[in-house]
Amino acid sequence: MKAEALFDLSGHVVAVTGAGSGIGLAMAEVAAMNGAYVAMADIDGQALDAAAARLRSAGCKVETSVLDIGEPGRVERVLDEIVERHGRLDCVFANAGISGGPGFNNPEGAIDVAALDLWENCLRVNLTGAFHTIRAAAKHMKPRRNGSIVVTSSVAALKASRLPSYGYHAAKAGLVQVVRVAALELGPYNIRVNAIAPGPFATNIGNGRIRTPEGAAMFADTVPLGRIADTREIKGLALLLASKASSYMTGAIIPIDGGTQA
Repeated sequence: MKAEALFDLSGHVVAVTGAGSGIGLAMAEVAAMNGAYVAMADIDGQALDAAAARLRSAGCKVETSVLDIGEPGRVERVLDEIVERHGRLDCVFANAGISGGPGFNNPEGAIDVAALDLWENCLRVNLTGAFHTIRAAAKHMKPRRNGSIVVTSSVAALKASRLPSYGYHAAKAGLVQVVRVAALELGPYNIRVNAIAPGPFATNIGNGRIRTPEGAAMFADTVPLGRIADTREIKGLALLLASKASSYMTGAIIPIDGGTQA
């Protein structure tokens, strides 16, 4: 079988949360460029519309929904509507997330003063919101006995760091176990559940602080490759997990981090 056939997503319907920018946009792009119809969702409607317009101008088939995954019931309704329109849901990227404030390298992120509202909001979005996304996807995939759910966790789930917040560490680590349990439950339905654990990528998370020269240098110092990643570098792994090329992979937590786990 040629490589193109392994990674071809023609006829597939793919949903991506957090698709307006960063890693989510890269996921939407690679799925659309390889034949999928992509339903893009993001809390930032303006960024979402601009991203979708660029993809449509390249000949891709996409639709958009403004979505806060932390809002109870909202992600379920969005995925229900996608299936009503298209009759199927082949892959969901549960990607949307927030930083939850600074880590303890910043005095405001120290454990004795860290803002509890930031902690609670981080868990609401990064853990509970992702859980709602996974369960809503499973509801539609189980009757068809087929599907792929790809969750964006973080290397912060695998190794402690002074840079991300306590809430971010906790939520992303909890999400790793959700992925493993969901893979165990959904495997008999031929639904694969895997997690990508990115290291530092140039995204807008945390108000884009990693894009500043100071922020980029601070994060690059933690990476053996000596740099932060471009979001385009997530595309190969995202396409692998969305496609039949990963048909025997489930329950995996895959770092893409420039070697921070070494």
